[in-house]
Amino acid sequence: MSAFLFVVPPLTGHVNPAVGIAAELAARGHRVAWVCADPALVRRLAGAGAEVFGCAGPVPGAEGVVRPPGLRGAEALKFLWEWYLLPLADAMAPGVRTAAEAFRPDVVVADQQAFAGALVAERLGLPWATAATTSAEFTGAYDGLPKVAAWLRHRLTELRARIGDPSGTADPRSSPHLLLIFSTPELIGPLAPLAPHIHYVGPSLAGRPAGPGFPWDRLEQGRAKVLVTLGTANADAGGRFLTECLAALRERADRVQAVIADPGGVLAVPHDDKDVLVLPAVPQLPLLERMDAVICHAGHNTVCEALWHGVPLVLAPIRDDQPVVAGQVVDAGAGVRVRFGRVRADRLGAALDTVLTDPAHRAAAARIRTAFRAAGGARAAAGHVEHLAVESR
Repeated sequence: MSAFLFVVPPLTGHVNPAVGIAAELAARGHRVAWVCADPALVRRLAGAGAEVFGCAGPVPGAEGVVRPPGLRGAEALKFLWEWYLLPLADAMAPGVRTAAEAFRPDVVVADQQAFAGALVAERLGLPWATAATTSAEFTGAYDGLPKVAAWLRHRLTELRARIGDPSGTADPRSSPHLLLIFSTPELIGPLAPLAPHIHYVGPSLAGRPAGPGFPWDRLEQGRAKVLVTLGTANADAGGRFLTECLAALRERADRVQAVIADPGGVLAVPHDDKDVLVLPAVPQLPLLERMDAVICHAGHNTVCEALWHGVPLVLAPIRDDQPVVAGQVVDAGAGVRVRFGRVRADRLGAALDTVLTDPAHRAAAARIRTAFRAAGGARAAAGHVEHLAVESR
């Protein structure tokens, strides 16, 4: 039996992939614990019995870490790093160290954006694995932005001097011991890095909390089904886009029935509407089993979950890694990209018609589905983490 400490940021999209690995390790008899600035979030996603060490750190939406919805491109990236990721690492570090000293893990599994997990493990001489919840940084995302890449490296060097081993050299976003990427080269493309310690495990999916009941009986036979979602972190930016989606879907109500996730409550739709079902939250994984297309923001989890089910996409990336992920899908042939900030209902509708009727897009999505399912997911990831624990003894 080994002990594994998962260090995650308080972000649903980053906790969810780790949940499947942690559950698999626990089922094999290992000890598992977590460190997070929002223990309630971990327990909601991983189960009420999860052992969670709390730590300090800004939680998205709190005062001072509300990103202006209009930020895009380099400005959005700078805000993410300067006002969230780096302060989060500094704040988490003492709690991560306390947890490591109390739990005594054989391996630390650090989320790609939970830098404190990697750097504290490095300082304590513990082997650590990276759980890469987005593949964007491994595909040359900063090749055309050398000043941005240099700035990021400099800030991480400063962070290491504060909380890590000053003599260390490893990038805390990418462990030299074990890098688990929740995708496959079939989606990432020819730039997907290859090395003995890099393992492409595909999406790590696990059971999700049931949440509020979904009106399954309102899904009709005979019409294509389309899910519209902007993930868990974009409610502030999505009002105009969701309104355009609603208009495009209304025009296709004779052949399309839609489900729209609207956590911000921006759409006024009758509760008993038969053409468009609008809910604040949806059970995404079981819903994807019935969908014919997805319209989304190109968030890594949503994209991979859709392609796990062989569902093609219309992608409207907003910021951060989303343009890179959208590019991966388009290059793989599994979707069509539109401009989030400017797209109108007619262009959205045309893109949706394309992914629904062009067999090439569905064939590409099916090809990626096959690769994802062969990669092994949470079970394969757990096996690699186990192996690292054995190797490190």
